[in-house]
This record gives sequence, structure tokens and C-alpha cells, in this order.
Amino acid sequence: MRYTTTMSLSITSTVKSYPRHKYADMADKILGKRYELSLVFVGKTRAATLNKEYRNKTYSPNVLSFPLDERTGEIFICPQVAAIEATKFDLSPRGYVGFLFIHGCLHLKGLDHGDTMDKLEQKWIKHFNLK
Repeated sequence: MRYTTTMSLSITSTVKSYPRHKYADMADKILGKRYELSLVFVGKTRAATLNKEYRNKTYSPNVLSFPLDERTGEIFICPQVAAIEATKFDLSPRGYVGFLFIHGCLHLKGLDHGDTMDKLEQKWIKHFNLK
């Protein structure tokens, strides 16, 4: 059996721009080296369509994460929604997108909202110096 020594990350975008972070480093620390992750930056319409199709919710979410199996997943982030919400979390829009990526990774790792997830989010926000 052959194991990957570095995490596999593909990034695509349907929006003009998105904040740059060391997403591969972040995912590697949270999900591990043997994980394959697709990160997609989308607009509000696409985010709302995905949310309706997969969660039967009728709003544009900031982040959606979809585990495909134990070592593969997808994260969709809407920078437009993130920019609106960032100040509520005392982060810049760039820092908040980093936080949303961490949040999505933790969901892929199997965590649900709650104290454990909150503590890990704070740990990773500090570790990756998100502001």
C-alpha cells in the first residue's frame, strides 16, 4: 500500500478573487497528510443553490463542507458572505475566510458545532495567526 506524504489540495474559483492563505498547510495540520481535499470559492447564487440542493436550506451560506469518504472531502466558501459576516467575529474578511476553511476542515474531521469545535477553532486561529 502506498501512502501520500503530503496532503492533496485542489483549489478552484468561480469568483474573481478570494483571500490567499496557506490552505494546504492548514488542511495538512487539521486533516492529515493522507487527505485529498477540494476547495472551491463560489458566489452567493452558487452557494445558495448548493445549500438548497444538499441541505434544503434557502440562504447563501458562508461555508459548506462535504465529506466524500474518510480521506476525501470538499469545502465550498462564499467570500461575499464572509465579507459581510467578518466583523461579527472580530476578524478581517481575509481572516474570516481562513476561519471558515478551518471550520470546514473540522467538520470534515467529523466534529459538530459545540465546545470542542469552538476550542479547536480558536487553537487554529492562533496557530495560523488569523486576524
